[in-house]
Amino acid sequence: MTDATVFDRRMLEALVCPVTQAVLTYDAERQELVSKAAHLAFPIRDGIPIMLVGEARPLD
Repeated sequence: MTDATVFDRRMLEALVCPVTQAVLTYDAERQELVSKAAHLAFPIRDGIPIMLVGEARPLD
């Protein structure tokens, strides 16, 4: 990942979980936005959060 594709953490303040409307946390190592309320992790690809439930990874 290059500097141009790094996720802008300021965007996190504007995004909420599409399922629960809860706040999200940023997992920099996995490049995901995590919704603890929905038990889902949404991927960030090329610096763009993919907020589709079908693309989310279930959390254990």
